[in-house]
Amino acid sequence: MKFFIDNIFILAIVLVSGGALLWPVLTQRGKRVSPLEATQLINRGKALILDVRDAAEFAAGHVTDAKNIALAELGGRVGELEKFKAKSVIVVCQSGARAATAAGLLQKAGFTDVVNLDGGVTAWKAAGLPLVNK
Repeated sequence: MKFFIDNIFILAIVLVSGGALLWPVLTQRGKRVSPLEATQLINRGKALILDVRDAAEFAAGHVTDAKNIALAELGGRVGELEKFKAKSVIVVCQSGARAATAAGLLQKAGFTDVVNLDGGVTAWKAAGLPLVNK
């Protein structure tokens, strides 16, 4: 007990820093799929691929048949996706961070089956899957 009292500040720092490291993992919301699971959804024809990167990133390489709506424009253009509400929507960005935000917007708009590509285009390339250049 004396150890805890003598080192209370060090223990507090350890607990706070540990919590700060775990926070991003604990706050990630939404369903995520691996590149393999995403290709299975795509091959079954039951998915729309929504790329939320900007136009320059999209032109540099994107998943085949992906629809590009930048995250900054998504709120105003979500109506363009109404016809895809019955399908799964795979949201893609470079690393997965923007996709989580976009997935939240889509879920608020009434889309029920929204998934994020875990690791984004970076993970897609790492898995050896093809990209289309515009």
